[in-house]
Parts: sequence; C-alpha cells; structure tokens
Amino acid sequence: MNGSQTLNQDPARLDALPDDALQAELLEGVSRTFALTIPQLPEGLAKPVSNAYLLCRIVDTIEDEVALSSQQKREFCQRFIAVVAGDAHPAALAADLAPLLSEQTIPAEHELIRLIPRVIAITHQFEAAQRDALTLCVRIMGKGMAEFQDRDLRHGLATMDEMSDYCYYVAGVVGEMLTRLFCHYSPEIAVHRELLMRLAVSFGQGLQMTNILKDLWDDHGREVCWLPREIFQAHGFDLSTLRPGHGDARFCAGFRDLIGIAHAHLHNALEYTLLIPSHETGLREFCLWALGMAVLTLRKINQNIHFSESAQVKITRRSVKTTIIVSRLTRRSDLLLRAAFAVAASGLPAPDPQVLALAKSDQSLRSHSSH
Repeated sequence: MNGSQTLNQDPARLDALPDDALQAELLEGVSRTFALTIPQLPEGLAKPVSNAYLLCRIVDTIEDEVALSSQQKREFCQRFIAVVAGDAHPAALAADLAPLLSEQTIPAEHELIRLIPRVIAITHQFEAAQRDALTLCVRIMGKGMAEFQDRDLRHGLATMDEMSDYCYYVAGVVGEMLTRLFCHYSPEIAVHRELLMRLAVSFGQGLQMTNILKDLWDDHGREVCWLPREIFQAHGFDLSTLRPGHGDARFCAGFRDLIGIAHAHLHNALEYTLLIPSHETGLREFCLWALGMAVLTLRKINQNIHFSESAQVKITRRSVKTTIIVSRLTRRSDLLLRAAFAVAASGLPAPDPQVLALAKSDQSLRSHSSH
C-alpha cells in the first residue's frame, strides 16, 4: 500500500467528522490510490471497502513499525484481530500501541492508530456477512505477515511459491475480502463466486508483484528482498551478489521471468473485472484503475530494466489520467477492454501459461451463466 505523509487535519477536527468524511480523510492520508478509486464504488460498498482498507493499513502499520520487536508485533496483531472480531476493547489497544510508534511511521498512520476506536465502531455497524469478510481478512493477513517477520530477507525468498505466499498474505486476502463484499452486494456477481475467488488471489498477486519489482532497490536499501532465488538461480545468478547499478544479463533474464508471471496475474485481473456485469460501471472502474496503473508500471519497469530507484519506473500523473479516461470510455465493452489491455501490455514478456490457466478453468460454467 502506498502512503501519503500528512493528513492536513488537526486531531480535534478529525474527531468531529462524521464517519464517511473521517474515513475519506484517513484514506487520503495513508493511501491516495485507494482514496481515488474507492469513491467510484456504488453506494453500499464504498463505506465497508474504505473501512476494510483502513483495517488492513493498521495491520501494515504494526508490521512495519521498526520500534516494535517481532514478539510485540505478533501480540499487537493478535489483539487487533480480537478487536475487529468484537472480542477486545479498541481503546485499550490504541492507548497501548500509539506511544510506541516511532517517527519513521508517517503522521497519517499515527492518527489512524489513535483513531482505532472510531474505525472499529464503523466496522461494527456493518451487516454480519460484511463484518465476517473484514474479520477473516484481518485474521489471515495478520497471522500470515507475522510468518515473514523473523526471516533473513537480505538475499530474497527461496522459491516462487514463497513469494506467492507473501503476496497472498498482503494482497490476495484483500482480493478475497473484496470479492465477498461484492458478492454480498450483488447476487448477479455472486453467480461467479467460485471463479472470482480464485481470480481475486491472482489479481492481488499481480498488483503486489508489480509493487515488489518497482520497489526492488528501495527494499534493497533496507536489506530486504522479496524476489525468489530459484528464478534467478535457473539463469545462473545469485541474489546475494545483487548490487545497485548491476548490468548482469542473468539477473535481467530472471527479472523478466517475474515480469511475465506478473503479466499473467494482471491478465487474470482483467478476467476478474470482466466477470463483473457491465452495468456495474463503478465496480468495473474500481478494478480497472488499479489494473491499468499496474500494467503501465510493469511496462515501464520492463522498458527500464536497469533502473536503480523506484522513482525511475513510477508512472506519471498523465498516465494515471489516461488510465481513468480509457477506463471510462471502455468500461461497458469487454471487447474494448481486452483491446485496451493488449495495448497497455504491449512489449511485456509473454504471460506465464500456468498462471493464465486459472482464468480458463470453469469456462463452461462462465459461458452458461452469462446467457
């Protein structure tokens, strides 16, 4: 998740805001991307989805806090899971956690932790199915991310499966949670629930892999690497030797393999989006904006394979505006959306066929359901 640095609001003013306005302010502070996309959702979805992302950001804040030990992170995550489930007091958690946050945690996240009681009060207003979706997501994310806390990540993960596991815990579970909310919102969407749930994990992995590739050197500077060693070992490259300014063709070959895998996951993200009825334009835009920005980022990474910092492969504001315009022009047409994706993904390594197979399963069910 990407973060802003300030909220531009004093605590007293935030405390006085009604629920929807408060969530919008908090989202703007911790994730401008989601602050941009969530308002596209239809009424009845924007509020729980906003709340869900704030809950996930609280987990992120705990896991990323450098002043906390691994044991403290686990304990606070367990307490937060209990708070979301309604089994513990949010005010006590906020009071214990807030003073421990360091200056490396952005001001907006300090405010988010302080306001845990307000965020949780909103969570507990939702229908049971919505609350269950949010609680399950937080539980899986909190426990899964803790598994990676004590690992030596200086030289990457061992396998592609481990990278997929990490992507699942930080993004795939979010896709599953959103799908549960979407299916609760629309029986028409729920017809495709089984396939959507599988593709949701792939959607999340595509977005997260793109972020991992983009942030390679920023993470490297923190002595963290999320790349799978086995992919690079197949090309004869040892990730422990990776340094900024590399020019090793073997590394580039492995990196392009990962781009191809991410490309396939983003292709599945398109298939996910096309399963949403075309008249649900807000829902489609919510998915398309995230997908479009990820594809353009992936293409920029591929075109600048020797980049040395994430800023060099960050898409421009103009690209973001183009994504929004193209999404609005094509959102009702599956044919045009496929064409737009093909143009945006032009030049990328071929998508991994094993990953694409996820979208091809249950095609007969999908075809039957669409008539």
